[in-house]
Amino acid sequence: MDADIEEVRSKFLNLDFDEKTFEIDPNVTIEYARLCGETADRFLDKNHPEFQAPPTYVASLSGRRALPADFPRFGIGMDAGKGVESLAPIRPGSTVTGKTHLHDIYTKTGRSGRMIFVVSRLEFYDADGTHLANSDSRMVMREKN
Repeated sequence: MDADIEEVRSKFLNLDFDEKTFEIDPNVTIEYARLCGETADRFLDKNHPEFQAPPTYVASLSGRRALPADFPRFGIGMDAGKGVESLAPIRPGSTVTGKTHLHDIYTKTGRSGRMIFVVSRLEFYDADGTHLANSDSRMVMREKN
């Protein structure tokens, strides 16, 4: 890996740079589930004993910042994909806290030159501090020539 990326990794990886609270609205999670084609009652019925948001719902939430304020600009960033890891149900009607950090930074070289990939992870916690889910957003920046 290139020396400049190693320096960026050592400076920015795994340091929280944003925190935001989210009110999990049951009507919104039900509509999200419906639009995704979900048919399970635990996602669609507020009275179901295991009522919860669909696991991918957290991918629709975002913090205030995608990158730390002083993160270097290697080029224009483009979306390179999302990933969700569900650890425990997210209950509609609750408040969850999202904490964002950079989870990975790596490079690949393609026909157009070096591309820098940045994985921003938003971790979700309930009021008791239980880690509920992770939502990863990948960004790719084609290096300026």
